Amino acid sequence: MTHTPADQHTPPTPAELREQIEQTRHDLGVQDLADRTDARARAQQRAGQLKEQAVVKAAELKVQAAKSASQVQDKLPAPVKEKAAQAAAQARTAAAKAGQVWEEKAPASVQDRTAQYARLARDSRSVLLVAGAGVAVLWLTARRRKS
Repeated sequence: MTHTPADQHTPPTPAELREQIEQTRHDLGVQDLADRTDARARAQQRAGQLKEQAVVKAAELKVQAAKSASQVQDKLPAPVKEKAAQAAAQARTAAAKAGQVWEEKAPASVQDRTAQYARLARDSRSVLLVAGAGVAVLWLTARRRKS
């Protein structure tokens, strides 16, 4: 029988090494420390939280604005409502006429460029809404602090 000395053993496999490293990290709390010192990751996490808060606040503000608008509309006298309806109809007519003039007189290159920008604005509206909600949240926060 051949004996192998106690100090000689087979080298650990890569899987065993990974497990030992992970256990050591866990024991030392290295990952927690790394997470706490990773400013970029923390900033991204905070930005995500703020974005979520802004979206929630924007939804609340939208509901509140709709409720306020409805209350104001209910309190308006009939003649004022009629004048507002007439003004809206006139605005729609003027906008339609302006659209016709635009299509007849504006160069095709300008119309194409304008259409591109309009599509870009429509595609980016969620970003704009979130940014607007963020501004509203900051404004409300500053207002509350002054009170």
